[in-house]
Amino acid sequence: MTDIKSMTLPEMTAALSALGEPAFRGKQVFSWLHRGAESFEEMTNLSKALRDKLRANFLITVPKPVRKQVSQLDGTVKYLWELGDGNCIESVVMQYHHGNTVCISSQVGCRMGCEFCASTVAGKVRDLTPSEMLDQVIFTQKDSGLEISNIVLMGIGEPLDNLDTVLKFLELINHPDGMNIGMRHISLSTCGIIPGIQRLAELSLQLTLSVSLHAPDSETRSRIMPVNRAYDVDALFEACHRYFDRTGRRISFEYAMIDGVNDHDWQADLIAKKLRGMPGHVNLIPLNDVVESPFRPSKRIGAFQARLSSHGITATVRRSLGGDIDASCGQLRRKAMEEQKGENRQ
Repeated sequence: MTDIKSMTLPEMTAALSALGEPAFRGKQVFSWLHRGAESFEEMTNLSKALRDKLRANFLITVPKPVRKQVSQLDGTVKYLWELGDGNCIESVVMQYHHGNTVCISSQVGCRMGCEFCASTVAGKVRDLTPSEMLDQVIFTQKDSGLEISNIVLMGIGEPLDNLDTVLKFLELINHPDGMNIGMRHISLSTCGIIPGIQRLAELSLQLTLSVSLHAPDSETRSRIMPVNRAYDVDALFEACHRYFDRTGRRISFEYAMIDGVNDHDWQADLIAKKLRGMPGHVNLIPLNDVVESPFRPSKRIGAFQARLSSHGITATVRRSLGGDIDASCGQLRRKAMEEQKGENRQ
C-alpha cells in the first residue's frame, strides 16, 4: 500500500490519473488529507467508487496520541505519538504572543550522541516519512485546538540526517492547498551536518537555520558532541559563513549552558571571534537535567550573556516552557520506554 499523504500534489494527481480519474481529484484528496482526514470515507465530495479505489490502493497515516501533557504553568502541550509500526515520537506546542509554535521530530531516536540530550539515549531507530512529519503539525493542531503558525524542526532526531524527507515535508507544509505555512515561519535545527548545510544554502530556502553549537572550541565540542569529530567546529563556522553569504539569512546558534564545561568567559570571547563578519544570534539555553547525563545546568548564564553582549553579539536566554511536563526533547519518549521495559520484566 502506498503512503498517499507523503505525495506532493503533482505526484498525487499522477497517481489518480493512473486510476482513470480527472486531474482535479488530486487537489480534492490533497486538501482533505492536509485538513486531517483520517479515512477516505470522510471525503464526502468524492464518489463511493473513487473512495473504494483509494482505499484499495493507498493508506492514510494517522498517529495515535498515547500521552498528552498540558503545562499548568504556561499552557505548553506535549504529545507522545504512536506511529503505525508502534514506535513513538514527540511533538510540543508552545504558545507565544506572536502565535503558536509546534516543535516536531524528524526521526525515531537519534544517532548523533550528544551527551546532554535525552533524544539520543537509545540511539536511532529509523527515519520518519514526510507524512509522519506532516501529521505532527496536522494532528497537534486538530487535537489541541491551537492554530499552528510556526514550526521548529528541533524535536527528536537530526533533520539533516533525514534531509530528503525533510525537504519533501517542507514542500508539503508550504503548499497553498495544504497548511500553507511559509518558510519564514519555519526553523530547522542541526547539530552541524556540513553537507546538509551546504545543500540548504544551494536551495536558498528562506527558513531560519539554527545550529546547535554548544561549544566554540573543538576539544570541548568533541567531548559533548561526537558529530564534531566528523565535522569540526572550525569547518562548521566556515560553512555557516558561506550559508549567510549565499542566502543573506541570519543564523541562530543554540547554546546549552553546561556548568564548568562551556560557560567560561574565554569561550564567549571565542564565539564572538568566530562570528565576526556574519550577523548571528546566540540563544543561551538553560540545561535540562537528564538522568543519564553527568552534566548540570550552568550558574553563569547571565555573566556569559553579558560577555557576548560586550562584543556586540546578540544573545538571549531561551524562556523555559513546560517545565512541569517533561517538555524538553526526548524526555517523555524515554520515560515511556522505561515504563514499557518495566512492564516487560514483570
